Amino acid sequence: MIAQGKLDGVPVLLSPAPGLMRAGLVFRVGFADEPLARHGITHLLEHLVLYPLGLSDYHFNGTTGVEHTSFHMQGSPDDVARFLTGVCASLQNLPTHRLDVEKELLRTEANGRGDGALDAMPLWRHGARDYGVSSYPEFGLPAITADELRAWAARYFTRDNAVLWIAGDHVPAGLRLPLPGGRREPLPVPSSALPVTPAFFPGPPGVVAWNAMVPRHPASQVFADLLEREMYRALRQEAGLSYTAGSSYREIGADAAMVVAVADALPEKQEAVFGGLVDVLSTMQVGRIDQADLAVVLRQRGETLWNADQQGNRIAAEAAGLLAGRPVRQVEDEIAAIMAVTVGDVAAVAGMARGSGLLMAPEGVDARWAGFQPAPQLSEQVVIGTVHAAHTGRDAHLIVGDDGVTVVGGDDHLTVRFDACSIVRAWPDGARLFVGHDGIMVRVEPTLFRNGHQAVALLDARTPAGLRVDQPARRPDRIPVPPSDEPRPQPPPTRAEKLEARRIRASYVLAAIFGLGVVSRVVEMTGDRYGEDAQLALLALLLVGGAVIATSRIRSRRRRLA
Repeated sequence: MIAQGKLDGVPVLLSPAPGLMRAGLVFRVGFADEPLARHGITHLLEHLVLYPLGLSDYHFNGTTGVEHTSFHMQGSPDDVARFLTGVCASLQNLPTHRLDVEKELLRTEANGRGDGALDAMPLWRHGARDYGVSSYPEFGLPAITADELRAWAARYFTRDNAVLWIAGDHVPAGLRLPLPGGRREPLPVPSSALPVTPAFFPGPPGVVAWNAMVPRHPASQVFADLLEREMYRALRQEAGLSYTAGSSYREIGADAAMVVAVADALPEKQEAVFGGLVDVLSTMQVGRIDQADLAVVLRQRGETLWNADQQGNRIAAEAAGLLAGRPVRQVEDEIAAIMAVTVGDVAAVAGMARGSGLLMAPEGVDARWAGFQPAPQLSEQVVIGTVHAAHTGRDAHLIVGDDGVTVVGGDDHLTVRFDACSIVRAWPDGARLFVGHDGIMVRVEPTLFRNGHQAVALLDARTPAGLRVDQPARRPDRIPVPPSDEPRPQPPPTRAEKLEARRIRASYVLAAIFGLGVVSRVVEMTGDRYGEDAQLALLALLLVGGAVIATSRIRSRRRRLA
């Protein structure tokens, strides 16, 4: 049973649970609220808040997610009260003297985390804003200032934008939540970078992944469970195509959810795994769902919900729901809604999922035969402006316009408009990287275009305020070098090449001596029968012949050396 109350103006959810008390203070802010040019600001603030709290005998931490940021603690009631009260105090007095240190720690954390197989999927579905921002590194860290952090805290970390949950039997007596007033921040509306769905894009080899937008509904949860069951049966047990085959369900935005399916594959079996996934989805869409399988899934999900409630593990999700404006659900009501799901309900969700699907196909797999359309990788329009030809060829050039920038290469072109730009990364040598809301990127390397630095100056003057994020200087070998029309200087000859040149000269001298000797002998033998002109012609012929013989021997020797 989840009880509700208030403490210092903050809503409180309380659920009895065994063991040590667990508690969390959740705020409705996450990566999806950050502009890409300030991506990382919430994570950075979370780190700064925890710094003054030092060490504890019990576990505490902070987490920054896509929609929520949480500070949580497990320990005695006094420890919980001390920790959460300290969090609120730290939010009011951020240790901004640690700003540069924490930025470096976040960069180190990201470097050790690595890339996940599914990290690119939000980018391809949503672009470079709201729910797509989580696909990118924390590009905004270098530009974040102490004043921006304080403004972020004042907007999002307020008592009206928070919920306290406690897995325990009471609110600790000494707990205080001295947070400023504010407003409840609504969940972002998920954007779309896909002109049509279902769509696909090329991904890494060895994995097939698919996601779909579905309604936030118990039937969608059951669909995700049945999809995993069917994938495991079809792809692993029956066909032996995939070792890992599963799916998950995650709520997104105010009234939607995301179902994600993943299956691994050997390179030679990637197409077969993709085909198997399509077959499973098609089968569920037409309602070919075994009633016995549905009964098993409903029973398992009901048992999972009941056990989670008894351990106090549902309460954090209910706190997130309360922040989104949804009423708190008791476990009995949630189980009843699950048990009411029918085969028809699941088939309807499967149909909506198929229509909104986004497939990450392994490289080389063309998914158009299954009704998927390629997700856009190029821009449809170019800007009008000054053209800067590339040093590398006539078909490549840069266009700098009043409303954006375009890079053209042959028939392909990439465009980012200033009014639809998410970030501009700027290096001291003049390189610029423009990222559009749709995820399209335009890289400008001034050394590769005629008057390239002049073009960059114009772009800088037209870039909207707040989008530029300066980067550290690149190593000289990372800066592209323009091609030169002048011949490259030749390196000095090696010792072996000098010896070979001497042999060539010696061969020509020997050929000349041989030719002169032959001519002299011929003149002695012929006497006056031939004139002087004929003798000179014969001499020239013999000299040329000797040279040909010498050259032939030299080439033969070079082939053997090669």
